[in-house]
Amino acid sequence: MENPGYCSESFNSLQSGTSDEDMVEITGATMDFSVTDDVPPLDRDFTGGYSTHSGEGLNGTSKLMDFLDEPIPGVGTYEDFNTIDWVREKSKDRDRHREIASKSKESTWALIHSVSDAFSGWLLMLLVGLMAGALAGGIDISAHWMTDLKEGVCLVGFWFNHEHCCWTSNETTFVERDKCPQWKSWAELIIGQSEGPFAYIMNYLMYVSWALLFSFLAVSLVRSFAPYACGSGIPEIKTILSGFIIRGYLGKWTLMIKTITLVLAVSSGLSLGKEGPLVHVACCCGNILCHLFTKYRKNEAKRREVLSAASAVGVSVAFGAPIGGVLFSLEEVSYYFPLKTLWRSFFAALVAAFTLRSINPFGNSRLVLFYVEFHSPWHLLELVPFIMLGIFGGLWGAFFIRTNIAWCRRRKTTKLGHYPVLEVLVVTAVTAILAFPNDYTRISTSELISELFNDCGLLDSSKLCDYVSLNSSKSSNELPDRPANQNVYTALWQLALALIFKVLITVVTFGMKVPSGLFIPSMAVGAIAGRLLGVGMEQLAYYHHDWVIFKGWCSPGADCITPGLYAMVGAAACLGGVTRMTVSLVVIMFELTGGLEYIVPLMAAAMTSKWVADAIGREGIYDAHIRLNGYPFLEAKEEFGHKTLAMDVMRPRRNDPPLTVLTQDSMKVEDVETLISETTYSGFPVVVSHESQRLVGFVLRRDLVISIENARKRQDGIVSTSNIYFTEYIPPLPPTSPATLKLRGIMDLSPFTVTDHTPMEIVVDIFRKLGLRQCLVTHNGRLLGIITKKDILKHMAQMANRDPDSILFN
Repeated sequence: MENPGYCSESFNSLQSGTSDEDMVEITGATMDFSVTDDVPPLDRDFTGGYSTHSGEGLNGTSKLMDFLDEPIPGVGTYEDFNTIDWVREKSKDRDRHREIASKSKESTWALIHSVSDAFSGWLLMLLVGLMAGALAGGIDISAHWMTDLKEGVCLVGFWFNHEHCCWTSNETTFVERDKCPQWKSWAELIIGQSEGPFAYIMNYLMYVSWALLFSFLAVSLVRSFAPYACGSGIPEIKTILSGFIIRGYLGKWTLMIKTITLVLAVSSGLSLGKEGPLVHVACCCGNILCHLFTKYRKNEAKRREVLSAASAVGVSVAFGAPIGGVLFSLEEVSYYFPLKTLWRSFFAALVAAFTLRSINPFGNSRLVLFYVEFHSPWHLLELVPFIMLGIFGGLWGAFFIRTNIAWCRRRKTTKLGHYPVLEVLVVTAVTAILAFPNDYTRISTSELISELFNDCGLLDSSKLCDYVSLNSSKSSNELPDRPANQNVYTALWQLALALIFKVLITVVTFGMKVPSGLFIPSMAVGAIAGRLLGVGMEQLAYYHHDWVIFKGWCSPGADCITPGLYAMVGAAACLGGVTRMTVSLVVIMFELTGGLEYIVPLMAAAMTSKWVADAIGREGIYDAHIRLNGYPFLEAKEEFGHKTLAMDVMRPRRNDPPLTVLTQDSMKVEDVETLISETTYSGFPVVVSHESQRLVGFVLRRDLVISIENARKRQDGIVSTSNIYFTEYIPPLPPTSPATLKLRGIMDLSPFTVTDHTPMEIVVDIFRKLGLRQCLVTHNGRLLGIITKKDILKHMAQMANRDPDSILFN
């Protein structure tokens, strides 16, 4: 368990480590991950007391240390960039629960404490839902206003966005419903003209200038105050939920900066969304609120249950899809998801959606900007174009993952990564300069998706709905298929250019040092492709309704093809191709649109896109970024099909020095201190003697350092020649001998062991399902070696012909 610099040799230096809210740059600095071989992470709340590792193994009841009546601060907690011990954390929680349950029968106060302990989880979920919903509402309103600020300002009140500014105006026309005297473009304000080449150039310059200002502020704030606030955050949250600790990633500074910079990044017009980062924001809320409850503050496994629920809340407020959020957490991000967490996720997502609905950020009584309702049913033959959209989504997903990972790797390994501010400004400038001339790229991506999903009615003035008018007595909701006007073809050309632009610019945008989500840009690519195909099918059905494929269901004057539905199916296909979501994706999409009857087209497209993308590359975008960053994540979906044994992976290997161990009763304090100073391992097996090598238990380096330091300070007579005992009974000693130090309390008496002939596929399964950090290897009861989580990840990389040293935390 090599792990240079894992633990300093004094309790004081352990205390000075980064707290949960401290900032550490993940992506900027290379960190030696050998530190994580493989010790757990917990919040080091040094002032508030610590959970302890019980003396009689995991479920024992004896005191932690024999010379103390209270637990030692720091014992049982975890260093930064380490993995938690799921088995120990769950055992600690069971012991705590048993103690509360037994005391509840003794007094009324104890009974009240028991009830409040049981209720605290639901109260925490309520608070997480309220906080995340309120933040999401604020982000939506601010982003909408700042996006419109690039084009002009409201004279009645600068805090009104374009739509709100013109709401009360009586001077808007049907065709130009977004123009009113209260709203002035920058050209009107600065040079007094609203039309003409000078006005166009002035508006162009102001658009680019505002975009550059917003993106510069975003990247500067991230770089200066919270380096962890960049990116989408979902790959890191998946890693944290699997048991890894990244201190500060879910702290208050990250929350504050991510919330502000997310608004700035979205408003700058970059090809990114706010949905992924909202999951990070919600998890920050969950982590911060955990500190209010001792049960969650002191137990890392319990805290991860809250974070699983918080990720469901993030999707709930991002898409207005509470059920989709719960399924997203279950399918995509959670590592451990018990039934209790499912219920609490459901409750938290409900509260968050209710809070967002109360704020009503879009003024349409909906939770999202692009809510839409379709009225005409789909026909069985339309499954063919829907499946074609699924194939396109899968191809786009595979293309995007390959190119984006290649670009991000280039950013990491070349000088490009040294200039994050310049990179963001250049990409923003290119995006703004290319986006402004095209009506469909100038507007925000959410508005673009809203327009593409829209089912054309009589009241629509969009170019996409400028069909040749036919006399029809039908209601506005059931307009027949009509021939396209010239404006529709112009719009299609603009959309085709917008598609190429979005495909290319999203590749370089995702992964920059600003908060950047991928859901909305992926949906935009799919929605554009879907709308193009939908209009093509609609015109084909209108001009060739006598063809065999249209006969019987698409007669003249009928409303048989809905282009907006194709856009929705395309959006689902592309999002599925990139993230490899299936069930949660379909539920999110029908919650977005309220169209239960369109589940089958959505399912067909989502499944096809997953199959196609999986055929080209097995990893989704989040798993690819986890591997790129070298996070210690054991993917549950990945099969291990190699015929290797535990002895092939364990350390020490042949020709290596023997395994460093402690003996249960023959070591002095100075021997242990020398061992600690000369090695970098994060834990040591305890054996009966060097000759027998019979296993007794396992002790963590961190606990050992803290305990010896503490004993030297607080127990009389502890010197370098004092004997250390890990046994239950200490033999009688001469009166002249120095005081003994009994450390049985910090030893795990039930370390997980396998034999040297255990197949590695079983070992990998054990690590995944029990969340182990290390496992000891024995032969006929004698200790042979040790396997850590990092050893397994390196072995799996080697078997897949990848560089095993890529499993480093960069």
